[in-house]
Amino acid sequence: MSELHKFIFEGLPVRGALVVLDDAWQEVLRRRAANTQTGAYPPPVAELLGEMAAAAVLMQSGIKFDGALVMQIFGDGPVKLAVAEVQSDLRLRATASVTGAVAPAATLAQLVNARGQGRCAITLDPRLRLPGQQPYQGVVPLAGPGGVALRGMAEVIEQYMRQSEQLDTTLVLAANDTRAAGLLLQRLPVQGQHNLAQSQVAHEEGEQDDAFERLSLLARSLKREELLQLDANTILRRLFWQEPLQRFEPRQGASGPRFACSCSRERVGAMLKGLGRDEAESILREQGQVEVSCDFCGQQERFDAVDVGRLFTPAAQQPPQPGSVQ
Repeated sequence: MSELHKFIFEGLPVRGALVVLDDAWQEVLRRRAANTQTGAYPPPVAELLGEMAAAAVLMQSGIKFDGALVMQIFGDGPVKLAVAEVQSDLRLRATASVTGAVAPAATLAQLVNARGQGRCAITLDPRLRLPGQQPYQGVVPLAGPGGVALRGMAEVIEQYMRQSEQLDTTLVLAANDTRAAGLLLQRLPVQGQHNLAQSQVAHEEGEQDDAFERLSLLARSLKREELLQLDANTILRRLFWQEPLQRFEPRQGASGPRFACSCSRERVGAMLKGLGRDEAESILREQGQVEVSCDFCGQQERFDAVDVGRLFTPAAQQPPQPGSVQ
């Protein structure tokens, strides 16, 4: 089961979170693989998208915001666009548009930043917008100082947090065909931090720097294989067994990270009605059925001649369904 674990270090202005996406991530991949038009993601693309999904959950979990956090990677490689979206209640979905050949061991730069034009955008889109309110968006390049290409999503997000949010962040990410996972640590401003843990915060700047650097070194010792294979309790115990770790109730199941997409057969039907009967019947004549895929999750809906006819027939004129009472 997918789950999110949040924690703080008592007496230190450092917070952390660990996310493990199992069933939620597997559903993203299942829907894509079942799509007859696209097929499964190439492994390097799936790894990139899984890391994005884990990172987006971690970022959404650290803010007080009612709306969607949307992480996008776009550029000039075979992956034109990759998107991970996480709602404030941790419902998530993710997708990538692949338009070219992907090498078996393609790097982030080769996937999205072939000629240095790649960007990462993170958008906060409020669920209920006030009049004139626009989503907040921050954008950073997929390259560090001097134009050196960043090696992976963890470095991209760390750079984003430094430049856009002024928060020192350490991030470890990993994904394969069964799990997407991530560990995040953040240094917090000293002012007001006693409210987080009801404990005394170290006031010496040097002590704070030393503590964050020590904890970051521990976090970075986490190997990819461990993140993909071990359970959350084992990971946190292995990394921070000597630290004053205070953990909060994990979020899982209906309150935890879970796959959800807004697509539905009803919405597809409404879209077809918007096209008009002539256009829908034209597609039927050409293809034998109307097939529509969700751009986000890859779910396919198919409408045959009977389905299309029912869409454009008023309910009062439709024949009764089998078993209905006249």
